[in-house]
Amino acid sequence: MTRIGIYGYGNLGRGVEAAINQNDDMELVAVFTRRNPDELVIKNQTAKVCNVKDMADWKDKIDVMILCGGSATDLPEQTPECAKYFNVIDSFDTHARIPEHFANVDSSAKASGHIGIISVGWDPGMFSLNRLYGNALLPEGNDYTFWGKGVSQGHSDAIRRIAGVKDAKQYTIPVESALEAVRNGENPALTTRQKHTRECFVVLEEGADAAKVEEEIKTMPNYFADYDTTVHFISEEELKANHSGIPHGGFVLRSGVTGWNKENKHIIEYSLKLDSNPEFTSSVLIAYARAAHRLANEGASGCKTVFDIAPAYLVNKTGEELRASML
Repeated sequence: MTRIGIYGYGNLGRGVEAAINQNDDMELVAVFTRRNPDELVIKNQTAKVCNVKDMADWKDKIDVMILCGGSATDLPEQTPECAKYFNVIDSFDTHARIPEHFANVDSSAKASGHIGIISVGWDPGMFSLNRLYGNALLPEGNDYTFWGKGVSQGHSDAIRRIAGVKDAKQYTIPVESALEAVRNGENPALTTRQKHTRECFVVLEEGADAAKVEEEIKTMPNYFADYDTTVHFISEEELKANHSGIPHGGFVLRSGVTGWNKENKHIIEYSLKLDSNPEFTSSVLIAYARAAHRLANEGASGCKTVFDIAPAYLVNKTGEELRASML
């Protein structure tokens, strides 16, 4: 049995709690929050709700701590700190800062003799593995990653920060013609604008200037300026009725050639269509928590990524069972 702690109880933390319920070799023992523990109600009837200040008291009662904070400010501090006391897993997804985050967690985990597995989810995570497999199998070729159709929580938040916006959801949508060109083996060179469009559903504050808000969205650097963006202004009721979910997904493709004259084309494609982005991410976190516990029991320490974990460590089956049922 792997004893799990959850740090943070937002969408991701709630997803982890649900995922534990689907794995009979997992047990949730505690949820840690920066809020008042007495005000936080969880679904699990036996796990404790504790303040993060009391985390060190659980050092010998938790096998793996799953960190469910944000990548911008939470995880860069929380993961290395928690690795002093626990084996840890996080879903750090700021791609450009992964090497820096890895080094910080590796130093802390090695000093304490723990395992830390970072950037676990679907991208980075499952998509990363498929990019690696594609490059290994087809060394002459090109990688393509498309995201969506799905809700981008970061882009939705960016719209909500605009003056006059009461609420908003933003969908990232792959351009179908670009996706088809890759699937056809055309190896297109695609710009940012050619790969994805963005569709925004916005509820305005009373008296807000719709034209001004739309212009501010479409010209926002790093978020919308480089994309063809459509803005729909809708009622609060319509947003709640039609856009309350958190779906996402996407595609990873490797287009390559083989043969002495490169005469044969090959396409590898991996796709996800997710009703709930955080719940799927949580399911990946749980699989890698199992791996972390197994590695720790073998005496391993330091930081790992999905690239370093053998697939057999992810499932609650023996090698004999796997060879008989899945190989």
